[in-house]
Amino acid sequence: MLIPPAGSGPWYWHLLAGQLRDRGHDVVAVDLPCADDSAGLTEYADAAVRAIGDRTDLVVVAQSFGAFTGPLVCDRVDAELLVLLTPMVPSPGESPGEWWENTGYAHARQVQAEREGWTPEQDGDPGVIFFHELPPPLVEEATANARDQSGTPFGRPWPLGAWPEVPTRALLCRGDRFFPIDFLRRLVSDRLGVTPDEMDGGHPVALSRPRELADRLEEIRREVLGVARATPTRRR
Repeated sequence: MLIPPAGSGPWYWHLLAGQLRDRGHDVVAVDLPCADDSAGLTEYADAAVRAIGDRTDLVVVAQSFGAFTGPLVCDRVDAELLVLLTPMVPSPGESPGEWWENTGYAHARQVQAEREGWTPEQDGDPGVIFFHELPPPLVEEATANARDQSGTPFGRPWPLGAWPEVPTRALLCRGDRFFPIDFLRRLVSDRLGVTPDEMDGGHPVALSRPRELADRLEEIRREVLGVARATPTRRR
């Protein structure tokens, strides 16, 4: 189960999904109601649970803002593993809108901009922050497939009182210019109490490095679930 970042749909995962299917996995990229102003995090989780249907042996991968939805899904289904990819790690009762100030994000971005020598214009340029690893044709596709993102879920508190009882790992990208790696290392350590896994790549890593990402997800799955579950079987 693949849960996308804000303002994204199933298209975002299409390259990674192909890599995972080549490895024998059944893949569902959930279509969240991100443009619907009546939908909050609960409705996002509803959409994901409906998409899962009767599937079992679930690995849930949630990226960026999707990390607010992934644990809600794992609280309602029998998931074996939750992987948070370049995540906005939530805290009980915290709204996604509060997350930015609570985590010190603005300061982290300022430090990064000063270190990299970016001008204010560069710091707000999607080509610099998001798409620096993508070839122009893929940037055009990504832009064409972007979706409106409602602000509704950003104003509502994360409804879980505690993290769900599911093995959880975080996978960070060293070249992420949107969520600086030092910032996410600290956040993951403080809020999850784990040491994150890391790989090369920028924030939209499912587009820039789908093969490498699939390899890392497989490595994490094997480490957590054991060798006996290392070879998946296709769902019939």
